[in-house]
Amino acid sequence: MTTLDARPLGTDDILVSAVGLGCNNFGRSGTRTESQEGTTAVIDAAIDAGVTLLDTADIYGGHGLSETLMGVALRGRRDRVVLATKFGHQEFDTGLLPGVPRGSRRYVRAAIDASLERLQTDYVDLYQLHTPDPHTPIEETLGALDELADEGKIRFSGSSQFDAAQVREAEEVAAREGLARFVSTQNEYNLLQRAAEAELLPTAAELGVGFLPFFPLANGLLTGKFSRDEHPADSRIARQKRHVLEGAPWEKIEAFRAFAEARGISMLAATFGWMLAQPALSSVIAGATSPEQVRANAAASVAWRPTPTDLDEVSRIFT
Repeated sequence: MTTLDARPLGTDDILVSAVGLGCNNFGRSGTRTESQEGTTAVIDAAIDAGVTLLDTADIYGGHGLSETLMGVALRGRRDRVVLATKFGHQEFDTGLLPGVPRGSRRYVRAAIDASLERLQTDYVDLYQLHTPDPHTPIEETLGALDELADEGKIRFSGSSQFDAAQVREAEEVAAREGLARFVSTQNEYNLLQRAAEAELLPTAAELGVGFLPFFPLANGLLTGKFSRDEHPADSRIARQKRHVLEGAPWEKIEAFRAFAEARGISMLAATFGWMLAQPALSSVIAGATSPEQVRANAAASVAWRPTPTDLDEVSRIFT
């Protein structure tokens, strides 16, 4: 079994494994985790590998199917994981309270009850606002989440897809109003998408907010499985996201492959090593549709620790 580091998620009161499991593929049509059997197998592998952070959302799998499958898979071992879910994405309709703003107190309370029922649990460890709600003051959302924490329905709350100014505003409002703060923020970040480095990562580090990157492997482009001329035919980007392959910066990816080979490590290990060396980053949330992928991610996360010189060289490759 791989021994994964435990890292604080914005506070020492909640520790998460350095590698998290992204659960967006649970219930997704055409994947091995479309079924209960496939989902349970991946969660089994994650727990066995020492992965504690499981990250889902009420829209994953379509209308809560990811949460539903996870609820079954986690029966009898809920206390072995840090369970994170999300609510209130502005662009996806779950059918819950049509027309009600998704950061409003009314919506937040209805959404958590629906998620708890699907997940078959009394509480979630991390409850995240999936996207900013332009129609609701952040004071109201934070107030509702504070109530849920007092009631024991959630332990902590976080944001997702907030920019640096919104993360800072939420921190300041929570402090001013005496409300539970967002302990984390979740945003896209990888070697091909580094915009978070300009303001968001420094702000998270300054405020002590844990950072959770999504798409850390850039749809698989940074795993070493893809090249300019070859790729797994059954991969999602080959089947559904051809534009990702066609628009990939192959010269940079090939240079990164050579960088990894020169150090005797896999590209996957180089990717995880680089990610985990970034300030404020708490856990690399990587999706998986098979137990093999879970085990490979966990092993890669402990395979290599970059030096400052290594980090500089990687940054030059992906400038």
